[in-house]
Amino acid sequence: MEILGLIAAILTTVSFLPQVIQVVKTKNTKSISLGMYLMFVLGVVLWAIYGFLMKDRPVFIANLITFCLSFIILIYKLKEVKDIKKD
Repeated sequence: MEILGLIAAILTTVSFLPQVIQVVKTKNTKSISLGMYLMFVLGVVLWAIYGFLMKDRPVFIANLITFCLSFIILIYKLKEVKDIKKD
């Protein structure tokens, strides 16, 4: 059963790469909701903690990597919000 979790984890985690690449390349996060993304990143962190505490490697590793990728997008979004307020 663990292999099923690993495959699911790989697919859902890798699915973030195109979005991260696009955001880094264009620096455009206008269409991303800050509130939703903050909740998403917090949810991913909580899933990673859960996976760690439950000793569930697929859940822990997938959410740790997803956190890293989604955090990059969150940084760009926060920078965009800060720049808009500055203008």
